[in-house]
Amino acid sequence: MAPVRLRHPKGVSTIDVDLTNATVQDLQQQIFSATEIPPSQQELKAGYPPHPLTLVPELPIDSLGLKTGEQLVVTQRSSGISHGSGAPSRTSAASGATFASASPAAAMTGMTASQVHDPSPASASRATGGAKGGSPEYVLTSQGYLIHRVVPDDNSCLFSSIALIFEQDIGKAQSIRQIVADAIRKDPIKWDEAILGRPREEYIKTILKPTAWGGAIELSILAEHYGTEIASVDVETGRVDRFEPPPQKDTGNRAIVIYSGIHYDATSVSPMFDAPDEFHQTIWSKAGSEDEDEMLQAAKKLADALRAKRAYTNTATFDLKCQICGKGLKGEKEARAHASQTGHVEFGEY
Repeated sequence: MAPVRLRHPKGVSTIDVDLTNATVQDLQQQIFSATEIPPSQQELKAGYPPHPLTLVPELPIDSLGLKTGEQLVVTQRSSGISHGSGAPSRTSAASGATFASASPAAAMTGMTASQVHDPSPASASRATGGAKGGSPEYVLTSQGYLIHRVVPDDNSCLFSSIALIFEQDIGKAQSIRQIVADAIRKDPIKWDEAILGRPREEYIKTILKPTAWGGAIELSILAEHYGTEIASVDVETGRVDRFEPPPQKDTGNRAIVIYSGIHYDATSVSPMFDAPDEFHQTIWSKAGSEDEDEMLQAAKKLADALRAKRAYTNTATFDLKCQICGKGLKGEKEARAHASQTGHVEFGEY
């Protein structure tokens, strides 16, 4: 544990942080306890002169490059939404901000780009959780029904969701993977080994496999590619993480995905609950802050309904098995530590 000094609107505090094993989300929770500023509203700066930090909750804390005795300047964002990268500032990865060195486990998404294989029917049901009788959850809005669009639990869920939203064809998941691979290959400075958590060519080769999960890195790249903000709503916490394209590419539009802890699904708006897919709208214009944006509020209600059915996986407590060596592990923290020690980044849920 290492002391980290916080300068925040209420004064100065010191917290003890595990700079080796903690995640950015762990740090944000500690800051919340000390300052009462919710993680979704935190903006952090470090160094001298202070510079903004890119916050991606799923990444290990060493992605921030903090040192023992570091001072963090904590301010509160006026809107209640997590802005881009963190993914409070998940804007960052899409707009060119860089991360400090990340551990090998930073290649995990989901767990951050983890290959967590979970083929069991029970797990698929838990992760995607439609309503009773198999119907999807939905929330009525002024524009129609915001519907939870469940995609297959086949390790390509993020890519399938993006294909459904932007290409109206879930079968184009592999072409979405290729977009990510091409973007990483074209920009070795932005997407270097420190950010990816493993050698660039290895990451590219892995992300093209149908068994490899995607997460924060992939959403950042895809937001830039489509010039559209992708808001990810976490079922367990209700947190909204916004992945924003660079300002020069921003179309002013937004798409929404639902994240269950180990699974992504799409959303769309239908004029009638049972309207054919071709009548669904998957991209909308942004409408101010979280409290002002009807679609984001509806998506959070959708997450509330799924949470009530426990349609999520707590990545801190679920049981994992390393697919490489067979070692049993408890939760994301042990998986990250194992990945750092061994380089193994493929895990299966018991």
